[in-house]
Amino acid sequence: MIVALEVRIKPRAARQIEQAAVWWSEHRPAAPGAIRADLQGALRVLLLQPGIGSKVENARNHDVRRLYLARVRYFVYYRIQGQSLDVVAFWHESRQQGPDV
Repeated sequence: MIVALEVRIKPRAARQIEQAAVWWSEHRPAAPGAIRADLQGALRVLLLQPGIGSKVENARNHDVRRLYLARVRYFVYYRIQGQSLDVVAFWHESRQQGPDV
């Protein structure tokens, strides 16, 4: 039996996504909607294959994984909690240290 997961974007991650999307739309006129489009595509894949992301070794919660979005150079940090896929952070690769997750 296949159990469908529900996507939940935590408030901190929602703020990070919104900030990234606004910046991207203002500074990348060739693809102003790339952040949202790539994130939506990644979430569709993660709902089918939630284990494809890399485990985050220094996470407080050992279940946190991350998936890299190559075109926009962001990582989606997420975990599976029961019937939910929780997005806990959205982080650009250029930052020296990962998010506190």
